[in-house]
Amino acid sequence: MRVEDNFVIDSKHNFHQKALQWAAQFDEVAYLHSNEHMDQWSAFDCLIAVQATAQYTSTDQHSLREVQQFISDHPHTYIPGFLSYDLKNEIEELQTHHVDRLEFPLAYFFIPAITIKIIENTVWIIAEKPDEIFRAILALELKNEVVGFDGQVQTRWTKEEYLAAFHTMQDHIQRGDIYEVNLCQEFYAEHVQLNPLAAFEKLNRISPTPFAAFFKFQDKYILSASPERFLAKRNRQLISQPIKGTAKRGFTDEEDQQIIQEMLNSKKEIAENVMIVDLVRNDLTRSAVPKSVKADHLFEIHTFKLVHQMISTITCEISPDVSDIEVIKNTFPAGSMTGAPKIAAMQICDQVEANRRSLYAGSIGYFDPNGNFDFNVVIRTILYNAQNKYLSFQTGGAITIQANAEDEYQECLLKANGMLKVLETHIQ
Repeated sequence: MRVEDNFVIDSKHNFHQKALQWAAQFDEVAYLHSNEHMDQWSAFDCLIAVQATAQYTSTDQHSLREVQQFISDHPHTYIPGFLSYDLKNEIEELQTHHVDRLEFPLAYFFIPAITIKIIENTVWIIAEKPDEIFRAILALELKNEVVGFDGQVQTRWTKEEYLAAFHTMQDHIQRGDIYEVNLCQEFYAEHVQLNPLAAFEKLNRISPTPFAAFFKFQDKYILSASPERFLAKRNRQLISQPIKGTAKRGFTDEEDQQIIQEMLNSKKEIAENVMIVDLVRNDLTRSAVPKSVKADHLFEIHTFKLVHQMISTITCEISPDVSDIEVIKNTFPAGSMTGAPKIAAMQICDQVEANRRSLYAGSIGYFDPNGNFDFNVVIRTILYNAQNKYLSFQTGGAITIQANAEDEYQECLLKANGMLKVLETHIQ
């Protein structure tokens, strides 16, 4: 029988790292870390869930309906998992013709035997013997292992191919098919070895973000440094925080302030953000009490270790007759990763992009025992299939009629920078 107990820790950073290394021994691991970027909707500094007592893997047919049933069958517990971007094909009448090289399921969730929640210097452990687990983590000797990446990262597109795709997208915009689109490209390596735990630890040092995740199931790994919240539910409130607008960090505080001011004065950045805010407001309206959708926090600049991001916050009150999965279905995938109009943008992306997005642009998160949930947007994320030894990460950016092809290409490389540093390699 599982019980809950709590413990006080002295050095939380050390405990976080020990808990991660302890957790990595299990076949199923969800490690979700805010990296001290807490906001009013954050529920914890860190959530760790391990060892599945039950699990759901998509059958590629009725995934969202089956996820809802899985949640209903397991009340009063944390349920971590993920939703692939390609679930769009179930939600809308869409198709993806690209090869699935990663072989991740469309959706995966599990019921953990052990759950650890850390808030400041207090640790809550839900398990059969919480005290034994706490002592085992404290006694762990930290390892400093190498990432062990032995391959070469390649691009699915050459620069010329990216620029051609960019101009194809602008042609669609000029014709009125869409007015904004998120064009993504893949960086990949085949037949490679990787120490996923060491890679995540390094990624989290290089780029500590609010929605970081180390997720392991079977022989598949998700190493995420996501700065973006897709959707959270807190009681009867929904919160979405789309990102549109990225700029590199300066070398000094003065240079940082200058870059931030340039972002706030950029008509292009503001226009892109407004378009996505409108899209998210429209998505949320489908689940909201009438007239409850609000965009109170617009164009806020959040500064992270590698980049500045322009983030807006949209909230609403949930209509009482809408289920959690209906809420997700009404808003998925994140509008910041599609474009607008949403369905047309997704159709065109499938036609123009050179690869399947898989989990990239999807979501990782959890449902909690109180009926709340929180999901990120899977960006700045390395995906690795240890069985077929395929490694992939993708980057993208918003294209509008004002966008410049060279600038957008450079932004893709800027977003890839953290992952390339982790792998200690350059693009071939």
